[in-house]
Amino acid sequence: MKKVTMGSVPRIKAEMNALGSGGLMTGTQVWREPILDPADSSNFNCAIVAFDAGSRNKFHKHSGDQILIITEGTGSVASDSESLTVTKGDVILIPAGENHWHGAPDATSMAHITITVNGSQTEQTEA
Repeated sequence: MKKVTMGSVPRIKAEMNALGSGGLMTGTQVWREPILDPADSSNFNCAIVAFDAGSRNKFHKHSGDQILIITEGTGSVASDSESLTVTKGDVILIPAGENHWHGAPDATSMAHITITVNGSQTEQTEA
C-alpha cells in the first residue's frame, strides 16, 4: 500500500513546442505532477496534467486505453470525429488507438488526472 500526499508531488514544467515543430505540448504552458513512480504499480501509470489557458497537447494516440478525470477548470478533449467540452468531475475514456488531443486551448485553464496501463506507448500524430 502507498499513500501519496499531493502537496509533496513535484510540479514539473513540460517542454512546449510550436505547432509544426515537433514535441507533444503546444501553447502557453503545461505542467505534470507524477502521482505514481514507474515502479509503484505493475498495472497503471497515473499523473496530474495541468494546462494553462491557451495550451494543449497535439494529436496523439496510445497503445492502451486512457482515462482522464477532470479535476479543475474547463477544457476540451477532441478526436478526429468529435470535440467535447469538459469540466471538473467529468470522466473521459479514450480507447486504445483513438487519435485525440486534450487541454485548455481557450481562455480557461484545465487539469486532469490521467491513468494509462503500464507499458502503453504514445504515438504523436501531429507535428
